[in-house]
Order: sequence, then structure tokens, then C-alpha cells
Amino acid sequence: MRGHDRINNCLPEELILEIFRRLESKPNRDACSLVCKRWLSLERFSRTTLRIGASFSSEDFISLLSRRFLHITSIHVDERLSVSLPSLSPSPKRKRGRDSLSPSSSKRKKLIGNKHSGAENVESCSLTDAGLTALAVGFPKVENLSLIWCPNVSSVGLRSLAEKCISLKSLDLQGCYVGDQGLAAVGKFCKQLEELNLRFCEGLTDVGVTDLVVGCAKSLKSIGVAASAKITDLSLEAVGSHCKLLEVLYLDSEYIHDKGLIAVAQGCNRLKNLKLQCVGVTDKAFAAVGDLCTSLERLALYSFQNFTDKGMRAIGKGSKKLKDLTLSDCYFVSCKGLEAIAHGCKELERVEINGCHNIGTRGIEAIGQSCPRLKELALLYCQRIGNSALQEIGKGCKSLEILHLVDCSGIGDSAMCSIAKGCRNLKKLHIRRCYEIGNKGIIAIGKHCKSLTELSLRFCDKVGNKALIAIGKGCSLLQLNVSGCNQISDAGISAIARGCPQLTHLDISVLQNIGDMPLAELGEGCPMLKDLVLSHCHHITDTGLNHLVQKCKLLESCHMVYCPGITSAGVATVVSSCPHIKKVLIEKWKVTERTTRRAGSVISYLCMDL
Repeated sequence: MRGHDRINNCLPEELILEIFRRLESKPNRDACSLVCKRWLSLERFSRTTLRIGASFSSEDFISLLSRRFLHITSIHVDERLSVSLPSLSPSPKRKRGRDSLSPSSSKRKKLIGNKHSGAENVESCSLTDAGLTALAVGFPKVENLSLIWCPNVSSVGLRSLAEKCISLKSLDLQGCYVGDQGLAAVGKFCKQLEELNLRFCEGLTDVGVTDLVVGCAKSLKSIGVAASAKITDLSLEAVGSHCKLLEVLYLDSEYIHDKGLIAVAQGCNRLKNLKLQCVGVTDKAFAAVGDLCTSLERLALYSFQNFTDKGMRAIGKGSKKLKDLTLSDCYFVSCKGLEAIAHGCKELERVEINGCHNIGTRGIEAIGQSCPRLKELALLYCQRIGNSALQEIGKGCKSLEILHLVDCSGIGDSAMCSIAKGCRNLKKLHIRRCYEIGNKGIIAIGKHCKSLTELSLRFCDKVGNKALIAIGKGCSLLQLNVSGCNQISDAGISAIARGCPQLTHLDISVLQNIGDMPLAELGEGCPMLKDLVLSHCHHITDTGLNHLVQKCKLLESCHMVYCPGITSAGVATVVSSCPHIKKVLIEKWKVTERTTRRAGSVISYLCMDL
């Protein structure tokens, strides 16, 4: 730094470290590390989390990271994500010679060469057992480790990790083809393990799971299993026998039946969170869950074919502490089952009903009448639910903050008026393809729900300008999505621009009556705008875009495909006028070579050949 360095002279290292710890975003931390050598060193010292994508020459890369960051406790490796290696070449002003923190020039060439190798070398670009061993050696104090879709990691690497990282508390092996020997090693050495995710681990059997469960019985609190054909009821019986502290269980398997779940219910009376997609589980198992799992707070059931109102009655009778209920594609559950839950579980705070075609108005009415603490309600693809259901919600659930409605053809304006008058703390309202909801209901929301910050009205044909004018007058929105609401025109969006100065996200795609005028209004009234979606707006041109970006300097993403009035000049205006822009979605033919050279990294193409 030139001149007087007041910050470094006045602030002790402890205070600067505390400031770095409070920076939530990685770009901000990286920016601070570039200020001076002292800040670079302190930022490395304070960092506790690493996220690594598909790495090349993983041993060298991980060894480099371990030398730079000495206090890492959480590592997330996800082979689905790409990653660019940090610049390893010295700056022009740096003196020649080896940097103690950088790999040798030969290694640097090896890294860069591997980075640009073709598709035939994809397998060598994945994390291997050698890389996992390097990770264990470099970060022996790691407590949380995620290895997502790392196909070249086997039991050999996992055993090496377990032997060195004995403080491991959370292990996610989603999509890794590890075997029983590796899992047994984790059970033998990692006695503090609390969370384990084995989703899509096809190489595991009951033997490995049982060995781990026995070894970590005194600490294990959370287990997740999905699509593992060789993990059966035997594993769950071991869990029920040994894991007395278990609180969270996620199961997605056609090989799990009543026997396994009953064993868990009998042995794990602290169970709080149960998420199941198991076609082989019936009401018999849920009778045990209701009777024995009295601490259950969250229950999510997906695609159950043998779960009926009988199982719902058992849950309602025994699980009095239930706060969160999700029912998705449970075709044999009816209003009677939901009534039993409502009458028995009066502490419910969140309910999601998705595609349960036998649940109708009466079941939701029971929720409104019996569950006054309800804060979030999601009704998705529920054709049999009518207005009176939400009228009861409006009367009884004064604490409702979030409401999601998707393809509910029986819900209209009268229901929304009841919600508006009764649920004045509503903060998020998301509606999609509810064709009976129009201006009247949304005007009531604008009049009564002053705390509303997120509003989505996708493809609601009856919603027009009057609704948005009321929202602009009554609510200070942060996010608005009116995609496909064809009755909305310039007047509605202009009202939002004048009434919602804190707006950060706006989606007006597929609006055929929107022109340049509201973009100019948005530029004047919404300087905080960060995300904008304009796709399929045929009357928006470069002129409106130019007015917008002159004032919206915080814009980070802009989607504008299929907008015939926007040309290459408009694209260039966006990338040159918005210093924070991160993504521009546009047709390839609208991007000039100059724009590509200037901002190629932020441009995405929807259709390559348009």
C-alpha cells in the first residue's frame, strides 16, 4: 500500500481475522486476500472450508491447498462441478525463483497440461485413492467431508482417510463406488462420526453398513441411504439395535420393508426427522412409528403405494410433536388421514401436499381449524381443493408466512381474499397456473399483506395491471415473477418500479405487451436490481435496455433470449455498463467477436444455431 497504512497499523491480527470470518461470500474473501501480503496470510489462516470441483492431478492440487490453508475443517469435493486452477505463474514483477508456496515449474506444466487434456483423459481428472490419501495427510483435522460422485475413490482411499482423520464427524459418499472394507474402516477409526450419507453407493452391502454402525453406535445421529440394492432390512435392524442417538433417517429404496423400519422405531426413540420413499413399507411400519417415535418432528413421504389413512391415524395419535409434514404422490391418503394428523399434531408449522389426488377441501380445512401455528403451506397439483379450504386457513392460521399454490384449479379470488385478510404476516406468495385467481385476490394481498417481499404469479391469465398497481402501493417487494401473465403491460411494471425500490429480482418473461418504457422506470426506481429475465418479450429493444443499465449498476444476471428487438448492440451495452455482471443468456448470433473477447466468460447461449 502507498502512503499511510492506517488499517494495518491500527488493527491487530485478531480483529482482522474476526472480520474475515464474518465475510460470507468467497469472492469477498478472495478480494480481501489480494489487498496485501499480510491480508493474504491472514485470510488463509482464517479459512475453514474448501470447495473443490473436478480436479486434475488431484494429489498435487490437494497438496498445494493443504500448504496454503492450515485450519480447514470442512471439505466438499463434487466431481459434477468444474474448477479452474488458481493462477500458478508468477506475476511479471516477481523475481525469478521458486516460490515456497507454489509447485515447481515441472509440476505447474503438468497441472496445466492435464487441465487442457481431451475427453479421453476424463477418468484421470477425477479424485482417486491417491488424491484422497493426500487429502487425509494434508488435512488430518477435517471434521466434515463430502465426496460427491467421485467414481475413482475406492475402499483403499477411504481406509487411508479413516486412519488419519479420526475427528471426522460428517461423511457424505454420494455416488462413490466404495466397498464394505472402506466403510468398516470408518467404523473402526472414526468414533466421533455423527452424519453419514450413502446415497447411490452401489458397491455397499449390509456387511459394510453393519460394521460401521457397530463402530460408530455411540455417536451416529443421521443416516441417509438411496438406490443401494444390497442394503436391506438387515442394515436397519443393526441401526435399531445399536444407534440409540439416531435423530435423522433418509431412506429411498425398494429393498426396505416393514421389518427394517419397525426395528428402527423400536430402537431409536430419539428419531426426529424421517424421510422415506420406500414402496415396500406399509401401514404396519407406520403404526410402530406413531406408537414409539414420540419425538418425531419432521415426516416426509414420497410415492407410497401401501400407505393409507390407517398409517396417518397412527402418526396423528402418537407423534404429537410433529411440525413438518410432506406428502408427495401418496395416492391412497384421503381427507380422513389428513384430518387425523390435524387433530393430533396441533404443533404443525409446515405442510406440503403434492399430487395426492384423494386429498381435497376437507383435509385442508381441518389444518386451518386445528393448527394455529402453521407458517408455511404448499399445495401442488391438488385439483380437489377448493376455496373454503383456504378460507379456513385464513381464519385459523394467523402466523402463515409462506404460501405455494401450483395447478390448483379450484382456488380463486375468494380464497386469496380470505388469506389476505387473515394472514397479514404473509411474506412469500408463489402461485403458478391457478387460472381462477385474478386481480381481485391479488389486490387484497397488496392491501393487507404489508410484509410481503416475494411474489410469483407465473402463468396466471387473469392477473393484470390493477393487481400490480395495488402491490406497488402496498408492498415493498424484493422479488417479483409475473412470467406468462399476458394481461400485464407497461402500466403494471411501471407501478412496481415506482413502489418497490428494494427490488432485486424481476422476471417478466413471456409478456407480450411490455415495451421499453417500464425498463426506463425500473432504471430510475429500482437501483438494487440484480437479476432480470426478459426472455420472449417481443417489444423490448436496445433502447429500453440502455435506459435500464445506466442506473442498475448492481445487475448480475440478464436473460434475454427470443427478444427480436434486442441486438448485438444491446448485448454489448449490458456487458460494458454492468461491472458486476456474471451471466448473460442470449442467442449466439447476437454476440460479436469484440463482446466475446471482452466478456466471454459471462455469456451463455441457449440455442447455438439461432
